[in-house]
Amino acid sequence: MEEKVVLVDENNRQIGLMPKMEAHEKAILHRAFSVFVLNEKREIMLQQRAAHKYHSPLLWTNTCCSHQRDGETNIEAGKRRLMEEMGFMVELKELFSFIYKAPFDNGLTEHEFDHVMIGYSNQEPKINLEEVANWKWMHPEAIKEDIAENPDKYTAWFKIIFDRFYDYLIKNSEPCA
Repeated sequence: MEEKVVLVDENNRQIGLMPKMEAHEKAILHRAFSVFVLNEKREIMLQQRAAHKYHSPLLWTNTCCSHQRDGETNIEAGKRRLMEEMGFMVELKELFSFIYKAPFDNGLTEHEFDHVMIGYSNQEPKINLEEVANWKWMHPEAIKEDIAENPDKYTAWFKIIFDRFYDYLIKNSEPCA
């Protein structure tokens, strides 16, 4: 069964469903989420996207991200995808949301109403190699420096989140117990 995304307006009101690839081909605004997991050292768990991803292959990004399913809350979607991609579950808290539009070289465009969530854990993931090529912990300051020096190594949405919300993310992150 083809995965569908939830189409929304600029106020995050659902206006329909569309096959994921069609939404990316037509650059239609749809709901998405980005999960950040931090450890007790306040490092962020990053993942490197799998080589066969239809866009942004082998780029580094936040712990996990995807699209909500019809009727699924942001938190439910974040927990589901964290388990599917990284093999573990944590409690998540929504921090903020924003709209972005990022065209890719392959003709697809991400136009998303992205909900950013945070969770805390010290455990190592059991990555799903169909989704994730690699992972690592990094301090936010080191990520910010590396993005400045090597922007082509990171996904578009991750760079936007880090550029716009770095201070907010750091200020609102609490180390796990």
